[in-house]
Amino acid sequence: MRFTPTALAGAFLIDIAPVEDERGLFARTVCDDEFARHGLVGRFVQQSVSWNPYAGTLRGLHFQMTPHQEIKLVRVTRGAVFDAIVDLRTDSPTYGKTFHTELSAANRRQLYIPAGMAHGFQSLQADTEVLYQMSTPFNPASARGLRWDDAALAIPWPACRERIMSGRDRSLPLLHQLPAPDSLA
Repeated sequence: MRFTPTALAGAFLIDIAPVEDERGLFARTVCDDEFARHGLVGRFVQQSVSWNPYAGTLRGLHFQMTPHQEIKLVRVTRGAVFDAIVDLRTDSPTYGKTFHTELSAANRRQLYIPAGMAHGFQSLQADTEVLYQMSTPFNPASARGLRWDDAALAIPWPACRERIMSGRDRSLPLLHQLPAPDSLA
């Protein structure tokens, strides 16, 4: 695997190192030892999948409050997404900054998202499936979010014919409306 640091402290793009032959390919997507060599958690206790039948489906930006913050490893198993993260860690040199990338079944790229970051994506193709691996089980009482279209974040979400979102995601607070940042850590 190849670990490439992103512009946000502790977040990485992870590309597989496929071994290919006439049968196709084989590659590791998680290796505890390799993750540890990069100072990352490589043990995930929960996996979830998000299926998005329509292009333009936007989910997020989501995060969990302490003590249930999650480290996430996200990859697309079918289709493609525009994936975005926001650093909410007040002690981070990249607090309030964003990073975005395209994840797709074709590029097989993964995004490692440290605890304390909000995460969201928009499907770029119909019939897109996203696989999440999390370091902590989801806790509904700790689930929070941040508005996807907050001008302070300036995330360049792709234009689409119709943006499909939940009512909850449409009404999430802006960054400046979140509780005191230290209560998020």
